[in-house]
Amino acid sequence: MKISQRVQDLAESGTIAVSNKVAAMRAQGIDVVSLGAGEPDFDTPDHIKAAAAEALGGGETKYAKPASGVPELKQAVVAKLQRENGLSYTTDQVVASVGGKEALYLAFATLLDPGDEVIIPAPYWVSYPEQVKLAGGVPVFVDAGADAGFRITPDQLRDALTPRTRVLVFNSPSNPTGAAYSPEETDALAAVLADTDVVTFSDEMYDRLLFGGRTFKSFAATSDHAYDHTITFNAGSKTYSMTGWRIGYAAGPVDVIKGMAKLQSQTTSGAATFTMHALAAALDGDQSCVEVMRAEFERRGKFLSDRLNALDGVVCPEPGGAFYAFPDVSGTFEAKGVSGSTEWAGRLLEDAHVGVVPGSDFGADSCVRLSFATSMAVLETALDRIEGFLA
Repeated sequence: MKISQRVQDLAESGTIAVSNKVAAMRAQGIDVVSLGAGEPDFDTPDHIKAAAAEALGGGETKYAKPASGVPELKQAVVAKLQRENGLSYTTDQVVASVGGKEALYLAFATLLDPGDEVIIPAPYWVSYPEQVKLAGGVPVFVDAGADAGFRITPDQLRDALTPRTRVLVFNSPSNPTGAAYSPEETDALAAVLADTDVVTFSDEMYDRLLFGGRTFKSFAATSDHAYDHTITFNAGSKTYSMTGWRIGYAAGPVDVIKGMAKLQSQTTSGAATFTMHALAAALDGDQSCVEVMRAEFERRGKFLSDRLNALDGVVCPEPGGAFYAFPDVSGTFEAKGVSGSTEWAGRLLEDAHVGVVPGSDFGADSCVRLSFATSMAVLETALDRIEGFLA
């Protein structure tokens, strides 16, 4: 059966590919330590699960009404964005989605016409360029290397703009690097776009997971112009350890949100109704669980970067947020007889039974991504094995 060209051209998610390979090896009885998936090892907090159970018991098992999000969730999102991000939205500016990933795709498909350019700082999350291409757009990569702290500069952004530029993708704290832009750096990037019609997709999935006393500023909060030209994305996945619940949201200009909801009505028909009530409870409820997880992620990130930097040929910037380390391991390529991150990660998995994601999947072939969304015991075992692999 002939497969469409768009699917043939689509790259497989590198993170999911690693998880599948690890699962296959474990099924063979091999003791594999995985630092591949960006999935918190904490359970979803009890009060969130209780809200879902209450919603199920109360009959919230039908289509959500409206499909773009039940009123309770939209009101909770509006309150969260006002309280934590200084953003004033109304409920008609919010759409709920099947995870943050669906919200991003709905937005690309709503705004892009064939040939429109999307500026994506590299390294980047694996799905950004693939979603852009699926929507007919053209990814334009701007390199933000380790020497720049994996953050692009205003001059780089300005140089990347063309008459075809439609969207800037902004992700802070970052997947895969853990880099976090300061409020001043966010302001400076927004200023570059102040006289343009470029729309910013601000992926704020890790906005609560910052380390070292860093503070967060939403892109839409930088100016009135930015507010009018930004779509803000978030979800319960990372902040509340709700990856499997598949519930996210976006907020932005009414016309864009309506377009996303219209497209959603012809694809997924919206997220599961009871998960909407669960996320509403997460956003409205006790936030102490978030700080518990954030503090532990900070401890793990410091441990991981310190251990990695002690290895010959490895350079790892200390993560500023999220739960990823993104070390440059190219200094070990020659000794290991490999030519890039894919071979390096493959050898590490086969020889040392440690799963990491090649940096090539994120646009940085000199690096690999390690997730520290796992226990300290697992991290210690993984680092011992990596040390032995490089010895």
